[in-house]
Amino acid sequence: MAKDLPDEQPPYFNIDPEQALGDLGPATDTAGFAAIAEACARGRADLASRGMNEEGEKTLRLFSTWEITRYLIPVAQAHFRRVLKQNPDLPQGRSETEGGAKWFTLDEVLRLRAHFAEGGSKAKEYQPYRPDGVPAKLVAVANFKGGVGKTSTAAHLAMSAALDGYKVLVLDLDSQGSMTSIFGGRVEDEWKTVFPLLARHYASHLRAENQRRLDRNEAPIPLDDTLSEALEVTAKDLIQPTHWPNIDLIGAQLNLYWAEFQIPVWRMQARSWKLWDALTESLEADGVLDDYDIVFIDTPPALGYLTINGLAAADILLVPLGASFLEFDSTGRFFDMLHSTFASIEEGENMAARALGREELAFEWDAVRAVVTRYDSTQQAELAALMQAYLGRTLSPHRQDFTALIGQAGEQVSGIYEADYRDFNRETYARGRQTFDETYAAFKRLLLGVWRREERQADGQLL
Repeated sequence: MAKDLPDEQPPYFNIDPEQALGDLGPATDTAGFAAIAEACARGRADLASRGMNEEGEKTLRLFSTWEITRYLIPVAQAHFRRVLKQNPDLPQGRSETEGGAKWFTLDEVLRLRAHFAEGGSKAKEYQPYRPDGVPAKLVAVANFKGGVGKTSTAAHLAMSAALDGYKVLVLDLDSQGSMTSIFGGRVEDEWKTVFPLLARHYASHLRAENQRRLDRNEAPIPLDDTLSEALEVTAKDLIQPTHWPNIDLIGAQLNLYWAEFQIPVWRMQARSWKLWDALTESLEADGVLDDYDIVFIDTPPALGYLTINGLAAADILLVPLGASFLEFDSTGRFFDMLHSTFASIEEGENMAARALGREELAFEWDAVRAVVTRYDSTQQAELAALMQAYLGRTLSPHRQDFTALIGQAGEQVSGIYEADYRDFNRETYARGRQTFDETYAAFKRLLLGVWRREERQADGQLL
């Protein structure tokens, strides 16, 4: 028999206006926003500093023999120790106590992995699959609904890929700079973000357009100081190392948001400028895509000009969402807006292309997947199954569970893979990281499938 609920009035009855006034405090003016922002900045600096060393730099923890042989190099612990003993020139690790476990930096792990790959069993995957002679794959993580785990998903995939042995570039297009904070980036102003790459692309187009204008005896459009300065900047000037030896970063900060206002101004001045190609062509021109295996692009939670550049550049698009009606509904509208936006670009470009007999523009992505994040199987299984039925292959069958380890990593401005398992116990740690290992495995299957398809197409096996 159901118990009767307590006979109490709801909390919104009988609120005393005088007490409410006492709790209210003074009104807020424009300067009040600055005070709130400054308080947040102090708190952010305090939280971020907890993952830094005495020099104010983020450092990556060490990895134990147990962790290396379980997650990073597929060998038995006894064999691992035997190989180290037989090869004193290899990294030997360090012990915190006499006779205790050996701990290694990730740099050392990468060296050890290369050694095992050179002389180990061909049946084991010591180095991740990567075809020769192909540029990096660009992976955009996007959704215009906030709170779906977009940045944390991108960050953890980048860390997973780095632990797997890939060379990774993280590109932060979100002016909130959360991804930049996770990787300890320092970005003084917009000139250390992607902004100068977009400006350089426009300036290069404008110079070529001005030459055509001069040929027609028309007045050129002058290049202002911003555009002239941008012509001297390359992507490699913007890339900064992180505390991960095989993850680099092009960071973001608040001033990057001004690109959303500047890009339409440039577009109005030169309607023939293909703004959606600015990021792709800048990275290609600067040789960046030859230096990495994977580029992860974290986009703003809006379909603005920066997001359009990130999506147009991407080979693979991942769209995180929660298993709720509102997030499913919002994500559907996001895909609808993607269709409208890119179809509009194609239509506008192809009218001119058809008139001039040129090849028509057609955007294409190697793979598009929605990914359920922060999943609670006890509450959301039915809705997740419904979403799967409607989206089919577009929705990844893997659902990223929410665990206490995920929450704690977020509180400490770090990733799960940066957490020391000694702060928990091995079983809790293994359970906590398993959901992200599975998320990475689902992504890696996608990545390898894309690469393998390209290999077969190059061999004439696929049309």
